[in-house]
Amino acid sequence: MWKQFLSKLPRTKSSGGGGGDSGQCSGGGNGNPIQRTSSVPAGGGGRSASTIKRMSSAVFPSSVVAGIEPLVAFKDVPSSERHNLFVSKLGLCCAVFDFSDPAKSSAEKDIKRQTLLDLIDFVDSTTGRYPEAVIAACSRMLAVNLFRVFPPSYRSGGSSSGGGGEGDEDEPMFDPAWCHLQLVYELLLKFIGSNSLDAKIGKKYFDHSFIVRLLNLLDSEDPRERDSLKTILHRIYGKFMVHRPFIRKAVSNIFYHFVFETQRHNGIAELLEVFGSIISGFALPLKEEHKIFLWRVLIPLHKPKSVGVYLQQLTYCVTQFLEKDPKLAGSIIIGLLRYWPVTNSQKEVMFLSEIEEILEATSMVEFQKCMVPLFRRIAQCINSSHFQVAERALFMWNNDHIISLVAQNRQVIMPIIVPALEQNGQNHWNHAVLNLTANVMKMFSEMDEELFSACLTKCKEDEEKQASMEEKRRLKWAKLESAAALQPVTGHTAVLVG
Repeated sequence: MWKQFLSKLPRTKSSGGGGGDSGQCSGGGNGNPIQRTSSVPAGGGGRSASTIKRMSSAVFPSSVVAGIEPLVAFKDVPSSERHNLFVSKLGLCCAVFDFSDPAKSSAEKDIKRQTLLDLIDFVDSTTGRYPEAVIAACSRMLAVNLFRVFPPSYRSGGSSSGGGGEGDEDEPMFDPAWCHLQLVYELLLKFIGSNSLDAKIGKKYFDHSFIVRLLNLLDSEDPRERDSLKTILHRIYGKFMVHRPFIRKAVSNIFYHFVFETQRHNGIAELLEVFGSIISGFALPLKEEHKIFLWRVLIPLHKPKSVGVYLQQLTYCVTQFLEKDPKLAGSIIIGLLRYWPVTNSQKEVMFLSEIEEILEATSMVEFQKCMVPLFRRIAQCINSSHFQVAERALFMWNNDHIISLVAQNRQVIMPIIVPALEQNGQNHWNHAVLNLTANVMKMFSEMDEELFSACLTKCKEDEEKQASMEEKRRLKWAKLESAAALQPVTGHTAVLVG
């Protein structure tokens, strides 16, 4: 096929005007042709034909190279030809290799690796604006190398963010192609962050489709790739302001899919880390869109079993919202209570830690909106038979800000908490929990001895009333059983089996 193609090419030698030898190269594959560079400058005479080397079209098709030998160094060509050489090297890097076999195509892999390093150095050192053809070619090369479909995960737990339990302990999996992917990601990061990239032109090639496919890569099982993507996503968000609403919407869709459908995704922590930085840059007053993101995305993200994998980043995002608008504290706490993990002790410990961090940023007005349901839940945690849950709930009284909030609302909170403390003191099996319970009771007694005594008295009265009701119920059932035993069994009469 190449012989047929080459036989149709004109064989006239290049003239001083360069017209006979100039061809077209799609470079970026986007309809923006790149002129082949003539071996003799358009002005005629000063340079010899050997100054700029050529690569035969039989080796590199004209749709890949821009007429310059891709292996030549940037320093060996004049500055006017370097963008064309850049496109040629990008075309060379469009070759994708199989890295499952290290010995396969080793020479070609080394050439590509060196070419990628040359491209990175050029992006680092260039000062002028990139032509649109260069941006298009770079976008195409990045897409060819990065965008791929991951094989299904055969791990016991599925994925690091979705498996929960045993799956969280799996060793990370590393992509064998990372030695090349790392350089491609570095090139993308430097290219996006370069002052030579005009955002108005770049947004056409780093568009919504490119961003979505980039976000899909965050499901990679290689933590190195996810870390690179996290940095690049943040750089894209900062560079292309026009894409910001779309990025927020696309990331929200990933969270929705994770929470309400699959509960399997490897990059939730990295996405939340990016959003933590985004939230810190929100203007005040907060837009309704941002508050909806808090209610419909961040709060439901507490639901999955694997929340421990990304809890640190999630808590940071929530507290960033509180710093922006402290009036959100009450509704955030109510939202967390809605997703409280009543059957998962490890998640309860995590929730108690997050609640404490939120309470540290909560004002008195917001605290009073949620203190009754909150401390009813804390009382249940104090009585938990799992010693870590009870211990973590009692540790909250080591926080001075929480003690201050409780002290100013002790008329409401102490009648809720004291019965739980009294029950712990009588029945809990763990000595550490018993000691902490005694310390909290002593603190309450010193805070308001009269109220504390009244709460204890009422607690004892309630216990006596409960015991009396239990005794009455027992006697009533005993009478019913005696009466039933005296009745003859006839027909379809129900029989009480003891």
